[in-house]
Amino acid sequence: MIDTRVLIVGAGQAGCSVAARLRALGHMGPITLIGEEPHPPYQRPPLSKAYLLGEMPRERLFLRPQTFYADQNIDLKLGASVDWIDRDENTVTVEDDTLPYDHLVLATGATPRRLPAAIGGDLPGTHVLRGIADIDRIAPEFEPGRRLVVVGGGYIGLEIAAVAAKRELNVTIIEAAPRILGRVAALETAAFFRDLHRDHGVRILEDTQLDRVTGTDRADGVLLSDGRHIAADFVVFGVGVAPNTRLAECAGLAVENGIWTDAYGRTSDPAIWAAGDCASLPFLGKRVRLESVGNAIDQGEAVAANILGAAEEYRPKPWFWSDQYDTKLQIAGLNAGSDTVVVRNAGAGSASIWYYRDAQLVAVDAINDPRAYMIGRRMIEAGTSPAPAEIAANDLKSLLIQSARHETTVAVGVAGQSAQATANNGG
Repeated sequence: MIDTRVLIVGAGQAGCSVAARLRALGHMGPITLIGEEPHPPYQRPPLSKAYLLGEMPRERLFLRPQTFYADQNIDLKLGASVDWIDRDENTVTVEDDTLPYDHLVLATGATPRRLPAAIGGDLPGTHVLRGIADIDRIAPEFEPGRRLVVVGGGYIGLEIAAVAAKRELNVTIIEAAPRILGRVAALETAAFFRDLHRDHGVRILEDTQLDRVTGTDRADGVLLSDGRHIAADFVVFGVGVAPNTRLAECAGLAVENGIWTDAYGRTSDPAIWAAGDCASLPFLGKRVRLESVGNAIDQGEAVAANILGAAEEYRPKPWFWSDQYDTKLQIAGLNAGSDTVVVRNAGAGSASIWYYRDAQLVAVDAINDPRAYMIGRRMIEAGTSPAPAEIAANDLKSLLIQSARHETTVAVGVAGQSAQATANNGG
């Protein structure tokens, strides 16, 4: 396996992680990393924050020094588009070239959604944010006094609004759902960030339907379904992303809200793997896509190991973060399906929100409370679950001690079972 040809489509965080991990694990065969953008692999989270604010030069976005790829004998093809996968011949068509593979990794990422062109979604002056080119296009718009309408009250929309407010723009957020962060956070987390943005002068319109983006040669605002018109100098769409599955679909691979993979990262074709935002994977009895840096790295590294024969299931440990103004939100776990929420206040401007499902701790939102995040993440990953009343009443130190005792008990139990199994087998 160490001299097989590995071809990676997608030069983002996941694709770069696959390539780097293959070399770290001793893979000696050819590795080709193909990216559509002209830039080497780079980190995306700072784009809508430090990079947009002009506080981070482009070079600091890059995941590895330019010399890394040559030093590691990784053939980095940039500005290249993959047109076709031939599964019978184990080749991909890259513009005018045909490249063979023994293992193909699809790390094609996701594309931000726009509103339909029929309602102004493609007018000049409308923007989405995903890559360096998007930020370079929108950065000149961020001048004090200009009017911005953000469509979508999820994390990306709120982060853009925060940057704009810091730059002294007049900002309005339009959210069609009853509240911001409706699909991803509890009422309590949403309320905190609603108040935070309003304190910075951002206007938030929830439960508000958009009829269309207005303008002829350029967007000049949005018309709401109730007839109101919100004037704007530019509009940003923060309405989610769609996984890039075109190549997989054209190749006849299974697709289910992303490129279908098993627990090892393998697609419905055993020679093809997928990782990162494009991949749909099994997790706690369901199929999920985890749009995060942590998952892109961990899943990419797991795929690399399994290409080399590790045969180890990838078990995600979801974590996320969002920076808005001087507030840091850190999230551990997935709160989908939670039925109980506990709030711990940790002083002015700090709190943690703990999510339970069927009496099991499944997620934590920590707002300016890194200690709560650390302890919550550790308990979730260890499977410990203090009762909601204990979360509300006890100090975090005692919860951490309780978690450590549980981990020790579990470790001793597992070791004992292993020793007994060895004895039973005559070891």
